[in-house]
Amino acid sequence: MSTSTVPTAGDDVFGHPRGLMTLFFTELWERFGYYGMRALLILYMTDAARGGLGMDTAISGAIYGLFTFGVYALALPGGWIADRVLGQRRAVFVGGVIIAAGYYSLGLPLVLPGSEIWSFYLGLSLVVVGTGLLKPNVSAIVGGLYENDAPARRDAGFSIFYMGINIGAFLGPLICGWFAERVDWHLGFSLAGIGMTLGLIQYARGLHYLRGAGELAGEAAEPARVAVASKQLGAGLVAAIVLTAALAGLSMMGAINLTILGFAQATGAIVVVVAIIYFASVIAFGCHDAVERQRVFVIFLLFLGAAMFWSGFEQAGSSMNIYARDLTDRTFFGWEVPTTWLQSVNPVFIILLAPVVGLLWIRLGARNPSIPLKFGMGLILLGVGFLVLAWGALYVPEGAAANPAVGVSMTWLVVTYFFHTVGELALSPVGLSSVTKLSPNRLVGQMMGTWFMGAALGNLVAGLIASRIEALPPEQLFTVVASIVVGAGFVFVLFSPLINRMTHGVK
Repeated sequence: MSTSTVPTAGDDVFGHPRGLMTLFFTELWERFGYYGMRALLILYMTDAARGGLGMDTAISGAIYGLFTFGVYALALPGGWIADRVLGQRRAVFVGGVIIAAGYYSLGLPLVLPGSEIWSFYLGLSLVVVGTGLLKPNVSAIVGGLYENDAPARRDAGFSIFYMGINIGAFLGPLICGWFAERVDWHLGFSLAGIGMTLGLIQYARGLHYLRGAGELAGEAAEPARVAVASKQLGAGLVAAIVLTAALAGLSMMGAINLTILGFAQATGAIVVVVAIIYFASVIAFGCHDAVERQRVFVIFLLFLGAAMFWSGFEQAGSSMNIYARDLTDRTFFGWEVPTTWLQSVNPVFIILLAPVVGLLWIRLGARNPSIPLKFGMGLILLGVGFLVLAWGALYVPEGAAANPAVGVSMTWLVVTYFFHTVGELALSPVGLSSVTKLSPNRLVGQMMGTWFMGAALGNLVAGLIASRIEALPPEQLFTVVASIVVGAGFVFVLFSPLINRMTHGVK
């Protein structure tokens, strides 16, 4: 890989660094693979008729939750490795290679029959590790391209970059999904790997346009510091391997009863307890005054709200995916729409509605809703979407699971995705921005880590909820989810004056 840091004269494209296009297509192809693979995952695990793993929904939901949890949770060590050992540039490339290897592992049974189980778990593990390296660092490099630019130009650059995310998220389920459902599951996974490979090729070819962004610099680049960090990384990896081997050994000997579902539930409980202890310790010992303590407490509330939001929103790839497959009539002018194609509805709405919502906030000016009000709106809209889905489930006839052609209209899911998308646009951007504004400068990195952990926890809970879809009627399951998130949304709305006072002027 070239590491040239010399800017090329006139290498801007439409007023932005040409390196933005390198990162745009890297992220587009990475999201193409991730969302294409995610759209297939629970369908492949629960399929027993045409080459799937034939797992029940309880186990597959737990695996799905652990996988998506890991993708977000490993963003924290992924950022640490980039900052202290590899640099963001190398971390993105190494992460992409590991991700591609993971997708190819998932597709391995195409050429090596009988490898379904071990290649499946190996593939998921590689995708988790690789995404943890790539995802946080490619965004950081975008910021590095605009380090000395005006805020408006920087925001415009990130808007273009996020468009690449949503284009990839739109195309992945369409292409990978069609080949997976119509030809072979493993071909769909392999296409995700091909997408990531294309992203890596153009990333390597465009490295010289990054103008030095993403390289180790200053004290972090000193050989002694890199050597110390490398030893710490090695010790951490050894500890993780030893712990994993010990748990596996104890489970095989019968000393502990370790199941995938039990492990997922325990992981969620541990994350909640650790988060509470962490925030309590920061508030008690890490803050300098009452203003900092109250602002950090607000971040804790946002962490809880984000975890609750993502626990509902991320059911798009789990319980709502099963609902689309088993209980939805996907016939369109005599042609059956692949289940996975409905996963592309959300990115379409994001592309169409993001400019509208952004313009609305600008037009409101001083009347722009506060941080807690936007969180409340996001949670309530999420709940309304689930109420729509629960309402539609009331019309599912007997035997729809055996014959989805007699199921309910796809319109119920499309309307649900509309409400979920508007809720996402109300909550997610303001959450990211607010955490950076509310955090004491010396704790910004840690506080952003809690935001990612909130997303990780929400994804885990989403998988656990999906594991209940066969035990509970869908209308009951989705009504319970709607009631919880709507209730949480109204709590944010009702207590917004108090929460606003605790932000001490942060808008």
